[in-house]
Amino acid sequence: MTKENLVQAVLKAAKCGTKKQAQKAVEAVFAAVTKSLARGEEVTMTGFGTFSTRKAAARSGRNPKTGESLTIPASIRVKFKAGKALKEAVK
Repeated sequence: MTKENLVQAVLKAAKCGTKKQAQKAVEAVFAAVTKSLARGEEVTMTGFGTFSTRKAAARSGRNPKTGESLTIPASIRVKFKAGKALKEAVK
């Protein structure tokens, strides 16, 4: 599913009037999740899952083209843990 498909699904399910309103709703949800994660907060959507961040330590790697060793810097990664209802729906 693409973002456009999600907008169409929201438009049909929420009966929110116009496609533009549905698009704004989807973008608002994405923006709220992004801002919360940027502040280091967990985002829990009951029945769906939990988004969180974690620190990934620096590590060594290798350039596959040249074989040269390099250091991959530390970073913050987004983690998602599916909720029980989502796991059951996918089974």
